[in-house]
Amino acid sequence: METGSPDDTGAADTTDAAHPARTEPKRNDPAQNEPEQNEPARTEPARTEPVWTGLPPGLLRMRRLLLVVWLGLLTVAAALLPGLFLAPLWAALALPPLALLVWGWVMLERNWRSWRYAERADDLLISRGVLWREETVVPYGRMQLVEVTSGPVERHFGLASVQLHTAAAATDATIPGLDPAEAERLRDRLTELGEARSAGL
Repeated sequence: METGSPDDTGAADTTDAAHPARTEPKRNDPAQNEPEQNEPARTEPARTEPVWTGLPPGLLRMRRLLLVVWLGLLTVAAALLPGLFLAPLWAALALPPLALLVWGWVMLERNWRSWRYAERADDLLISRGVLWREETVVPYGRMQLVEVTSGPVERHFGLASVQLHTAAAATDATIPGLDPAEAERLRDRLTELGEARSAGL
């Protein structure tokens, strides 16, 4: 009977059989640790915000020009006339019109920025106002007349206004200072939508 130490192959086999192969622990996977979501995700209805359109800068230039013409002349008259006929100290009367001119210059821009309108599926929104915000909702089905007007000063600056007349006088509205092409497009679209809504389409 032969005795001897087992060869390398036999020792390796015995060791593998006695001690199964060790496996490294799995690293924590954040995706596996998260609980499975069996319930369907709740989707909230999407809220469609109105697409607002502002007024062109030509309206601001026109209003500031009118402000300078009227209050500028008043300031010059208040400074020269009392100073020439009474005393130089009376030229201080020009300070109130001058302060009003500066204040009006700033407020005209704020008022111009506050004007905007939005065309929605069923109505037209018009928003304006600096201290007191005001929004007017004009339903298309209640519009009776849409007209474009342009005075001599507006025509000089290339502007036009859109006037909306409805069944109720409280919902009448005006969008001033538009480009003539935009005013005509808005008039035609509002007229078409008004006729469609009034016909029940």
